[in-house]
Amino acid sequence: MKKIILNADVGEEAGFDVEIMQYISWCNIACGSHAGNVEVIKKTIELAMQHNVKIGAHPSYPDRENFGRTKVEMPYGDLVKIITEQIRLVKSLTEKAGGKLHHVKPHGALYNEAVKNESVAMAIIEAVKNVDKSLYIITLKNAKLSYLSRGNFEVKHEAFADRNYNDDLTLVSRKEKEALLTDPKEIFSHVKRMVLEEKVKTKNRVEVPIFFDTICVHGDNPKSVQILKYLYKEFSILNLL
Repeated sequence: MKKIILNADVGEEAGFDVEIMQYISWCNIACGSHAGNVEVIKKTIELAMQHNVKIGAHPSYPDRENFGRTKVEMPYGDLVKIITEQIRLVKSLTEKAGGKLHHVKPHGALYNEAVKNESVAMAIIEAVKNVDKSLYIITLKNAKLSYLSRGNFEVKHEAFADRNYNDDLTLVSRKEKEALLTDPKEIFSHVKRMVLEEKVKTKNRVEVPIFFDTICVHGDNPKSVQILKYLYKEFSILNLL
């Protein structure tokens, strides 16, 4: 049975990063476009390095008002430029701190668009190429970004601990009340099924096969610390971390 790699989105000024870092292996640091700023990024990098957590850039659409969760229409070249700048910023600050950037994981609407929109996926790929071709890209197994990255980058596929799935393995929209999971015990059962049976139970109670390399808990989830602490404890008992 493969070991579980827990990751979380951090540097978003949600107030939980100090606790979160104790329980994760990879972190995705907001690049200042949907949340954070240079000082927050520096502090988050230092925190990650203290806990030997691998550092990733978490670029988004330029959309602080909606926390990067609304699609922003912009010319392809502009999108490449803004993603490139975000990744380059986190890479530069990481290296100045004596660390190494490990991966890139798009945020929010950018992540969701890259699942289905070839142009957005290619913009992310081009931006990563502009910065460092050795970086991993994190996305869903069935994403356009995953398919188009082949031959360019190594992709790490992701599943979500604290989100409900539709039958096609897309995430239930945050506009729906059952989108977000918050109960640690329920989330443990959700993740345990994914790990041990390689299946996820969707919001329609259908069990669908799922493949992943890493499991995300959103750092801005109000219960993120409790969730990660519980998952860490239970999966440590099962010797899966």
